[in-house]
Amino acid sequence: MERIKAARGSTLRCKGWRQEAILRMLENNLENAEKPEDLIVYGGTGKAARNWDAFHRIVETLKSLASDETLLIQSGKPVAVFKTHADAPRVLIANANLVPHWSTWEKFYELEKLGLTMYGQMTAGGWSYIGSQGIIQGTYETLAECARQHFGGSLQGRFVLTGGMGGMGGAQPLAAKMNGAVCLDVEVDERRIMKRVERGYCDLLIRDLDEALGLVRDARGDNLACSVGLVGNCAEVHPEIVSRGIVPDIVTDQTSAHDPLGGYIPKGVSVKDAVSLRAADPKGYLRRSYESIAIHVRAMLEFQRRGSVVFEYGNNIRGHAVEAGVGNAFDFKGFVPLFIRPMFCEGRGPFRWVATTGNPEDILRTDRVVIRDFKDNQGLVRWVKLAEEFVPWEGLPARVCWLGYGERAKFGMTINRMVRDGELSGPIVITRDHLDAGSVASPYRETEGMKDGSDAIADWPILNALLNTAAGADLVAVHNGGGVGIGYSTHAGALLVCDGTPEAERRIQRVLTTDPGLGVVRHADAGYEAAVKFAEDRGVRMPMRE
Repeated sequence: MERIKAARGSTLRCKGWRQEAILRMLENNLENAEKPEDLIVYGGTGKAARNWDAFHRIVETLKSLASDETLLIQSGKPVAVFKTHADAPRVLIANANLVPHWSTWEKFYELEKLGLTMYGQMTAGGWSYIGSQGIIQGTYETLAECARQHFGGSLQGRFVLTGGMGGMGGAQPLAAKMNGAVCLDVEVDERRIMKRVERGYCDLLIRDLDEALGLVRDARGDNLACSVGLVGNCAEVHPEIVSRGIVPDIVTDQTSAHDPLGGYIPKGVSVKDAVSLRAADPKGYLRRSYESIAIHVRAMLEFQRRGSVVFEYGNNIRGHAVEAGVGNAFDFKGFVPLFIRPMFCEGRGPFRWVATTGNPEDILRTDRVVIRDFKDNQGLVRWVKLAEEFVPWEGLPARVCWLGYGERAKFGMTINRMVRDGELSGPIVITRDHLDAGSVASPYRETEGMKDGSDAIADWPILNALLNTAAGADLVAVHNGGGVGIGYSTHAGALLVCDGTPEAERRIQRVLTTDPGLGVVRHADAGYEAAVKFAEDRGVRMPMRE
């Protein structure tokens, strides 16, 4: 198997650091990938490139790409290079975007089989995945807000039950532990649990439910924060926990339910058998997946009825449960309207930065800047200190913290000046999740229950991509279906290279203002008073309010 690892050090293979940094981010995706042999990064079948031939052509093109040229990627395949200008993006990506009437999994599978498209998930096809560390602060912040709303600000002694330990779900055990909770995470693929244990995201791998529940009981009694990965299927384990009368404090889920064919595994099917069954009988596989999703969600609904705080963590499990006949699946809400939207109103979201030379000291030095420059934000300072203690490096060293409008541009320019002044060993890449304040339309996730009913309006992520292109982001990507599945979302990603030059500083200032700024505008336009006031206070110009 060809194993890709991101280049380290200061040697360039490309004609400039902008191209080199983008190439290293692509390689880093695959260094952290769940199934690198298939170019699958995370999220069921989320890929970095359409096939190996396309991957190698992307690499060779990036190496020869001039600093006034732009490479176009159509669903994981390099299709053209055009001369643009020095401040234009070096790479533009569009993944899995189908005409709306045809935007279904069925049509996607048909076109994928013909070799015409690929599923890019979010950061997989946007070359910005940094391992489970990329999602961990979002999971931490979600659980912390849940604690503030329901448990007096702490999850100490509380029991969190969830499922899924893949590229996104793998952050859950550690995020829960960092909040003081006891987490039981049910995962059908034992290898995924082993990976999380090896990397420090989960404490224990257990194969027996009685043993797992005993560990949870003892840890709660001792107020000991810990995490247990249980090998099992949620559609079997959760109903059994219900039958025993056990009521977790919090129940959520990050299995790959967004992709009932390529990701979710039905009860009674092993990981190995799932591969052959998908190929031999995809319709039968889907039927069994929907049946299991229905059982899974009914158990979650019963936990809620008995007093658990239950929420969907953005994998569209409720939507597929409705298709499977669970008419009241939406009786529990998603994590964004419950816990995250107030942060979106300030353009606050998952800001990430990556040390392209592979030197972890670069990240630790920038951590000190966060603690110094944002010392009044005690939650942010606490997060950075916890991250240094608990979060392991995966691939190229990286950090994530939720910064808002104004903060992102300030910090980005500081990073660029540190590169310029030699305080860091080399350029830093700034990127983010597609899950952000103004970059996604996803009615079952980020835009669920918008105040003005604009849940399904997809103009905003398109505007986000256009605006970031105009502002000079180094890479801009527009995808269909990330997080929740084909046809259920439209979203955009962006990437910036801090190489210490004055030109980079100008691009950074523009993009890190426009990108979160559109999030503020999107929520102000929807009628959120907090966003309206924030926009007015920060001088964000909105013609309809002038």
